[in-house]
Formats: sequence, structure tokens, C-alpha cells
Amino acid sequence: MLVQMELARIIISDINDQQIVYLRELDGHRSFPILIGLFEAASINRHVKGERPERPLTHDLLRKIIEELGGEIQDVVINNLLDHTYYALIRIRRDGELIEVDSRPSDAIALAVQYRPPLPIYVDDSVLTLSLKPQQ
Repeated sequence: MLVQMELARIIISDINDQQIVYLRELDGHRSFPILIGLFEAASINRHVKGERPERPLTHDLLRKIIEELGGEIQDVVINNLLDHTYYALIRIRRDGELIEVDSRPSDAIALAVQYRPPLPIYVDDSVLTLSLKPQQ
């Protein structure tokens, strides 16, 4: 089962290589962090703040390519957690077909926040359950 989430918080640190995004359950109380890189965090933060670069950056370019090829990004799904690494899918609708593209969650979220309102972000319930367990 997929659980709809929203971007709840972004933490950008000047002294760490890894940044953090927090996803929160849309109709519930569960939330969890995902560690991401500085570039992806900056891209997400820029779009959340409504800032537009003068020239297209990587995630802007990816969105434009998908659209120019006749695709429409439907949503993103964080679908797996293996060895402390999250996996995601960018789900694209094109000519009535659903195409699922493997992605890092950070890139998928960076694409989702480019839209107004942001595209839906889903997390598989099994991933959400695993992410809430204490780490060993």
C-alpha cells in the first residue's frame, strides 16, 4: 500500500556533506528523514522558496526533457529500503502508458517540488515501517 507524504522540512548544513529532508505522512503522524547531497538539497530548497535560476539546472532540464518527449510526471514513489539506502521511482505517463524510472529519492523529490502544487510523493508502507524501526 502506498502512503502519501509531503516534504515537511529541509536541513542544509554548511559543515556536513549530507543534508536531510523530512517527509511527513499527509493524513497521519508518521515522518522520517532521508540523507541527501548538497546539490539536491539546494535544488529542492530553491523550488520550495520559489526561486528560479537564470538558466535551467539539472532537475529543470530533466523535467523539460520528459515534457518535450510527450511525458507527464505523475508522481514519485519511494519503494524500497536496502542497507540504509532508499530507492525511488519517478512515474511518468506517456501515451496512456505508465513508465517507471528508477531514481534516487532526492532527485525524485527535486522533480516533484518543481510543480505547483508539488506532485504527490508516496512511500510504500513497508518502507515507512522499516524507516521507523530503531536502527541496529
